[in-house]
Amino acid sequence: MVPLSFLWDGSILLVATPSASPTSRNLRATGRVRLGIGQTRDVVLIEGTADALASAAILDEVGDAFASKTGFDPRQLTERYLYFRIHPQQLLAWREANALKGRELTRGGHWIVPD
Repeated sequence: MVPLSFLWDGSILLVATPSASPTSRNLRATGRVRLGIGQTRDVVLIEGTADALASAAILDEVGDAFASKTGFDPRQLTERYLYFRIHPQQLLAWREANALKGRELTRGGHWIVPD
């Protein structure tokens, strides 16, 4: 597990990591991702796909929003970074044992509406 800052735009998460890192190599090799976000007792697990983008491919407004949200700007670093667009396919959420039932929020990238 690797801690990464992210930007959420309502449909995708954007993360950045050094291009030579194991995380970057694994994401490029498989295109699959599993992220855990939230506090220890209130977690959302996101499974999805990842697309790699070079810093030059990031629109200025997106790069600026990422830098503002995360507190660092990979475009300004000397080390080469890649951005990854994470497309959620499944979201699971729970808060300890009292929330185990019904924790699947999406399936196949679509929100599940309870009956």
